[in-house]
Amino acid sequence: MADRPRHHGTRLVILCADLPRIGWQVGEGGNLVSDHKAENKGKGIWALPGFRAFAPPVETPAMERVTRNSNEIVPWDLPGTQLRTKASKAARGFYAPAGVGAPTTTRQAEILNTALIGPPTGTKGVVNGRDVLSRTSISHDPVTAYNSSPREVSSPNTVVMGDVGAGKSSFVKTVCVLRPLLLQNRRAVIFDKKDQAGEGEYSNVVRRYGYEPIRFTADGTGTRLNLMDPMIARGTGVKGQARLLNIITRLGRGDQSLNEWEEEALRAALLTTLNRFEDGRTPVLADVLPNLGVVDSERYASLSPDARDKLHQAGLSVRWTLNGLLDEYSGLLDGETSSEVDLTGKLTSFDISQLPDDGPAVPVVMAIGNMWMLGRLRNERGWATTVVYEEGWHMIGGPSAQLIKSNQKLSRGLGISNVFVMHKGTDIPRDSPGITIIQEAQSIYTFRQGRPEDAQWAQETFGFAPETAQTIEKLRDGHYIFKFGSHPETHVQHIRSQWEIDVTNTDEALAAAAGRE
Repeated sequence: MADRPRHHGTRLVILCADLPRIGWQVGEGGNLVSDHKAENKGKGIWALPGFRAFAPPVETPAMERVTRNSNEIVPWDLPGTQLRTKASKAARGFYAPAGVGAPTTTRQAEILNTALIGPPTGTKGVVNGRDVLSRTSISHDPVTAYNSSPREVSSPNTVVMGDVGAGKSSFVKTVCVLRPLLLQNRRAVIFDKKDQAGEGEYSNVVRRYGYEPIRFTADGTGTRLNLMDPMIARGTGVKGQARLLNIITRLGRGDQSLNEWEEEALRAALLTTLNRFEDGRTPVLADVLPNLGVVDSERYASLSPDARDKLHQAGLSVRWTLNGLLDEYSGLLDGETSSEVDLTGKLTSFDISQLPDDGPAVPVVMAIGNMWMLGRLRNERGWATTVVYEEGWHMIGGPSAQLIKSNQKLSRGLGISNVFVMHKGTDIPRDSPGITIIQEAQSIYTFRQGRPEDAQWAQETFGFAPETAQTIEKLRDGHYIFKFGSHPETHVQHIRSQWEIDVTNTDEALAAAAGRE
């Protein structure tokens, strides 16, 4: 037997023959018991069952001799409180003192469980709100996430969806517009559809930045957009301009597609018009109409008389459609683009709130404005632009989705992040290009969808967990389900400062009516 305890690695190995020397005995059941406990068993406070397991050993002359004459580290020399005296613990080497915890509360102890308080996002971008579960801040910005290395999202496009009154508008104003403007080289363009006191709801926000909203009306008193503006061709070329005319004609027909003869007649009329005005004034839509139905004998010399007649009839069909648009919206499409249409400011609003909801006026202006913007931004590199489409269904639920889809690569190259704000996705046909646009969006904000079928659509389309559909149905105002990239969804509460509340208030009319009662 050895003369003293042996220390192997991190364990203190004590042989049975050594126990008496250091003041310990083997008690009943094989447990280690100090001499002090053995001598005083049943006496004083140590007679209580709860204290027997924690009685500290009493140093004996033998213990002092062992400690003094060796380099062994004995547990009672270490800082701490009571020792671990259970045989099962001792067998595994737990000789170190077990510290006593300090009194605390549930709130203080949250820091001990990182699974609950770990923030679902990092700190890059702008603050979006507060995670309902962990109460931590949620930060995200599609442009920042797209430009990060490695990329956190594969597309800078965003979808914001929810019922009326669920808090979408105030969220978009703060998180998608105002807060990103604080970042370097950022600006925003809004297609403002919601009427507030006779103008778009973003009008006051734009004026706070020192600009005036670009106002469109159907009676000729507002701004004009020219479908033939050379700025459109600068952005997407003649093919893009032909595509835009095709979409405008389709919108004028109630989403009825053009056949191949009509597409050829429209393309030929556009090229003829551009050639005639190549060195002169800027052509307008009215200049295209006379060329629709005219069959160039040299260009189509190989066609039979029946084919030329069919092409002539197709051109006339397109002419009647566009002529009807000019008659109905004479002050909107029948001239050159108004001089006030500009993007030099950090915040630009296309106020389309006064255009009729029924008819092609709103999607027409959105489509022309989108194409004009692409051409304008092509000469202004180095900026990231957030483009907000209020009532975004007009852009991704109809024929205009083809424009967005075909120009996605160009949009990313120009630093554009599209934000589509809409009520529900069940209105979008499953075979529409708009579904692809939604599925490719990498930043998703889903507010309350009261109807089960709408909530189920969001859950399936955006890849939420199955149980999230029920949560979406019952979300409170200002609460939303947030998902970006491949990260799982998070339940977030949108929080605004008092200044943001004042600026983004969308209930002025109702509040004024309540004040008069």
